[in-house]
Amino acid sequence: MSADRPRRCEPNDPVLGEVLKLIQASFAYMESRIDPPSSMYKLTLANISEQCETGEVWTIGEPVQACIFLTYQKNSLYLGKMAVASEARGKGYGWDLIALAESRAKALGFEALELNTRIELLENHRIFEAFGFVKCAESAHAGYDRPTYITMRKDLSLSDE
Repeated sequence: MSADRPRRCEPNDPVLGEVLKLIQASFAYMESRIDPPSSMYKLTLANISEQCETGEVWTIGEPVQACIFLTYQKNSLYLGKMAVASEARGKGYGWDLIALAESRAKALGFEALELNTRIELLENHRIFEAFGFVKCAESAHAGYDRPTYITMRKDLSLSDE
């Protein structure tokens, strides 16, 4: 765990530009590794602002060192666009973001956390497994006849607390 506390962003938050830049920088390494290309390329400040209204956007640090999007689903809280600045890795921000997501899910009455990660990014699969997620599905983006991503789930009824 880090000493920095997560902060929820508002739709017109001045740090949304930093969030966009952090996501672009953190996801850039995927460019030559995944197909189809990341949705990060379609992400705009307006999209992030809308996420603040329809779900939640959280950051850690000033300037922003880590972020996560939380989206309300029927039975789970969906984690998206989780990113940690390269220079901030190893400081516990990933654990902080997952702990925050668990806390928010429980407060909102959700029974699980879910996320998607690209099939090619085996290192991400291992990271999320370390956070307690398990693979529950393989799916394909529209127009693809092979799996392009996996869904991972963390059942919160199994969490200690």
